[in-house]
Amino acid sequence: MNNKAYVTTPIYYVNDVPHIGHAYTTIIADTMARYYRLKGRETYFLTGTDEHGQKIEEAAKSRNRNPQEYADEISGKFKALWDDFDISYDKFIRTTDADHKLGVQKAFKTMFDKGDIYKGDYEGHYCVSCETFFTETQLIDGDGCPDCGKPTNLVKEESYFFKLSSYQEQLLKWYHDDEQCVLPKGKKNEVISFVKQGLRDLSITRTSFDWGVKLPEEMGDPKHVMYVWLDALLNYVTALGYGKDEENMDFWPATMHLVGKDILRFHAIYWPAFLMSLGLPLPTHIAAHGWWTRNGEKMSKSKGNVVNPKEVADAYGLENFRYFMLREVPFGQDGDFSQKALIDRINSDLGNEFGNLLNRIIGMSGKYSQSAVTSKDVKALHVKELSDVEEILDGVEKKLNELQTNRYLEDLWKVLTIANGAITAHEPWVKIKNGDTDGALAVVGLVANILARVTVLVSPVMPKTSSKIAAALGFEINTESYTKLIQNRELLNDFVIEKIPPLFPRIEEEAIETPEPSTKPEVKKKKETKTKEESIITIDQFFETSLKIGTILEAEEVPKSDRLLKLKVDVGEENPRQVIAGIKEYYAPADLINTQVCIVANLKPAKIMGMLSQGMLLAAKDKDGLALMRPETPKKSGSSVG
Repeated sequence: MNNKAYVTTPIYYVNDVPHIGHAYTTIIADTMARYYRLKGRETYFLTGTDEHGQKIEEAAKSRNRNPQEYADEISGKFKALWDDFDISYDKFIRTTDADHKLGVQKAFKTMFDKGDIYKGDYEGHYCVSCETFFTETQLIDGDGCPDCGKPTNLVKEESYFFKLSSYQEQLLKWYHDDEQCVLPKGKKNEVISFVKQGLRDLSITRTSFDWGVKLPEEMGDPKHVMYVWLDALLNYVTALGYGKDEENMDFWPATMHLVGKDILRFHAIYWPAFLMSLGLPLPTHIAAHGWWTRNGEKMSKSKGNVVNPKEVADAYGLENFRYFMLREVPFGQDGDFSQKALIDRINSDLGNEFGNLLNRIIGMSGKYSQSAVTSKDVKALHVKELSDVEEILDGVEKKLNELQTNRYLEDLWKVLTIANGAITAHEPWVKIKNGDTDGALAVVGLVANILARVTVLVSPVMPKTSSKIAAALGFEINTESYTKLIQNRELLNDFVIEKIPPLFPRIEEEAIETPEPSTKPEVKKKKETKTKEESIITIDQFFETSLKIGTILEAEEVPKSDRLLKLKVDVGEENPRQVIAGIKEYYAPADLINTQVCIVANLKPAKIMGMLSQGMLLAAKDKDGLALMRPETPKKSGSSVG
């Protein structure tokens, strides 16, 4: 295994201040960087801000600022928050950095000289907000962006193109050969489906605005600036010195690119194609996480329910917040933030199980041995408990390496359950009463060793809390203690425990004022039932309905809903459609993936619980339940029904 590790967040777009989604990505990346360092790997951790593009230029103008001043202000807020959160980054890159621009220009010229970039004309519907082009068939109501719903602009201009289409087969081979190149698996299937539909060459320059990286001077075409995504993606190598001194390029390829699911296509299709063109190795993992809602509702400024991560961390403790974010939701799925859920995690998981175990060791050792703790008889008297602990710990790190952070923490808490159970089962207070002091101290030693192992492994998630517990148990969190306690399964040296105050004081009430839920629209009265004659339609009317075969690529539950599932459905278009379907009672999400359905494809998109639904599934329902309408044999996605 390469002893170097390279972890990145996406560089955050400076169109707005940091929110909980940015914090989630960054906390995961920080956790992985700390974990790699704990294992003794030389680690480079990159974060930063993406500052070019038409959206930034327009945002600056609307505030009567020039783009650089505006970018400086917002970028500074991101850096300040990560510093306040003790994020252990090695470099904070900005795409306005001079060295980054030089690296981007070198990459452009390299791809051009290779023949992968050519000049032409482009016409298409462009969404400034998403910095993305869409075809007419993808638009909502003629001009609406299918991702954000905002109006697009019809753009026609001279452009340089990257030959993305020529890398289609190489990309598909990479996905096939490297099982974990894109995580989680459902997201990888979505990417593969998109690529299989056929890739078009990518427009990679603009002439309609100036705020971006200019083409290399030797190309003699000063009116062009580079497409913001080409500029932004190259940060992962320019940060290591690409295009200049290349002093840290030995950290490439990236071990872990962390991204939100909305930018997965750019990272899992465009970015590896650019790397192939440049002759650089491909990343080890590109991992896409889900979005966050608040109390079951999509966050928005208009509702006033956007979660401020600094406010939450200040109110409940930064490390409690970190634990909640990584424990609450499976990686790749959407999560819901509520203060109640956070308080429950703090009081139950952290207070009652993690912190209370340390308190019990302090209490027992204080009564039985003047706070001295020994491992002397632990292996001889507690073979079963140690075996059970080691069985769990043998598999736990694989989960973290695959970013199953919630399952990683679940398993560590199973180990804590073994420790608490050992105290109940062996009753050291009875042993002391009966004169079996060695037996009682062995129970205390067992529990201290179990807590020590969990503390080492939870340290990437809660570094300061873990350091306090480790100090109380007579050791330090570092690679040496990881090797000793986790890899070699050795026991703690004898020590005198340090008495420290409770780490997780119980929380009785919410500390942050919760915004009022959004006002629900009035329920419309049902229309009077039509007569049979009024319900009859002509064949022409029937054919106005577009029914298509769709393949379900992804399925997940909608938080706070007993009925709804959120589906990604491939209907033969450039992008999969999002469909919100009330079938949760009848179908488990895992059972739907890679199955086919019939979908009403030209239904006007609608918002359901704040989420865009771009179609409706056909189903039949009777007293025995509901069944989806499916083709008798597999059909190509997008095939017409009728």
